[in-house]
Parts: sequence; structure tokens; C-alpha cells
Amino acid sequence: MYAERRKTINLQNVQRHYCQSSITRPKRIVVGVTGATGTILAVRLLEKLRQLNIETHLVMSKWASVTNKCETGLQDQQLRDLATFNYAARDLAAPISSGSFLHDGMIIVPCSMKTLAAVRIGLSEDLISRAADVSLKEGRKLMMVVRETPLSVIHLDNMLALARAGAVIFPPVPAFYTRPTGLDDLVDQSIGRILDSFGIHTDGFERWNGLRK
Repeated sequence: MYAERRKTINLQNVQRHYCQSSITRPKRIVVGVTGATGTILAVRLLEKLRQLNIETHLVMSKWASVTNKCETGLQDQQLRDLATFNYAARDLAAPISSGSFLHDGMIIVPCSMKTLAAVRIGLSEDLISRAADVSLKEGRKLMMVVRETPLSVIHLDNMLALARAGAVIFPPVPAFYTRPTGLDDLVDQSIGRILDSFGIHTDGFERWNGLRK
């Protein structure tokens, strides 16, 4: 009788372990959009992540809204609708402001020099810089798609400090070996390389395959 009871308890433990291990959260990426030029990169990234069924958590800064309308002609809501969840830039009570919120990385695209500086010194004055600060302290991947040229010593120093802290500095420098025929080719190549860095596979862009004959 003792042996039967022990067998039953072991079976229950196995079933409990199976149930717990089978509960998995979706892959999720936090996306911050600032007022730097290059909003099309954020649009294309959100579109691609949506196609790949990856959960996205979007934050747009006040100036991102201005740049978006200037560069893409999209309304803010159209951009927000591409994300699974979105939050106000001043909502520091949002889930992504806490280290207990699990995610697979954060991408600030495009990343302004103001936001770069704020993250470098830990100035969590808005949700984008706070979520970035949390990503660093929790050891999660943070990519900053920086947009500025030329770069001053201050910009370069901030980038170096953040790279040493674990962030990935990703200027969206286009590749010309693919012989792009338009803006879409350049944007898609940058988005593809961003996704590569996060281990998210896509064949939506041309890769280097040796010299053309």
C-alpha cells in the first residue's frame, strides 16, 4: 500500500511539473520610438514583428509623434495599432517600467542623442529611458538605433559608456553591396540585421553571399 501511495505521489509530481513547464510566455520585445529622424525604421520593425507573431510593447515620445507625421504621414494611432500593447511616454507605472516584467529585449528606434544621454546617466524621466534603464540593470538586451551625424565627442563618449554597460549601439548604416534599388531595400536590410541581433530569423532582405559574378 505504501508503494502504491508513493507511486501515486510521484505521478502527481510528474504531472505538476509537466503542467508548469508547458506554460510559456510569448516572445516579447519592447520598442521605444524617439523624435530622431528615421521613424520609418520603427514602422517597418513593428510590421515585421507583427508578421512574426511576436508580442510588442510600444512607447512613443512626444517628439516621436511630430517626426512620425512629418516623415511618414501616418497618424499616431496607425503606428500604435501595429503594436500589441502601447503606453504613454509619461506613464512610469506601466508594466515595462519594472524589472519583474519579463521580456526578450528592448529596441529604441530611432534613438535620439537626448535619449542616449538620459539612458547613459540613468535619468529615468520618461518611460523610454526608464524601460531602457531596467533592461540594463536586469541584464536584458538593449539596442539603441542611434541617428545623428556628424557625431560629437559627447555622443561618442555616451555610446562607448553604454556599450561598456552592455547596450548594443546600432547606427542604421545601409549596405550597398546588395545594390539597393530604393529606400525600401535599405530599410529592410537594417531591420533584418536588427532582428538577427535578437536571434529572430527573417529572410525579408538580401544577405551577403560572396562577390557577384
